[in-house]
Amino acid sequence: MQTARVKLTGKNPTTLDSICSEIKDISEKIGVPVSGPIPLPTKKLRVPVMRTPCGDGMHRGGGGGNWETWELRVHKRILDVGANDRVLRQITRIRIPRDVNIEIELTD
Repeated sequence: MQTARVKLTGKNPTTLDSICSEIKDISEKIGVPVSGPIPLPTKKLRVPVMRTPCGDGMHRGGGGGNWETWELRVHKRILDVGANDRVLRQITRIRIPRDVNIEIELTD
């Protein structure tokens, strides 16, 4: 039987967990085996920026106290679901927020 690997990525881990629980509920109702969700390592994107908009600051030698660091965390989850037509149709009908990316890949 084929399996469908569902990859979820997003900024908010609670929304990812709620979508994973919906997918698990759908597959358990239909009776298809499911494994996961498997949390993958969080990717942290850091961007150092100057605090002052004019650019006048201590950016050479010494204190360097005018810098801020912005951070974006990208969380990932993986689910393996048995590839059944009914399950895949139901998964594609789930309401997914804009900040969540979903990929479905069929494997043997």
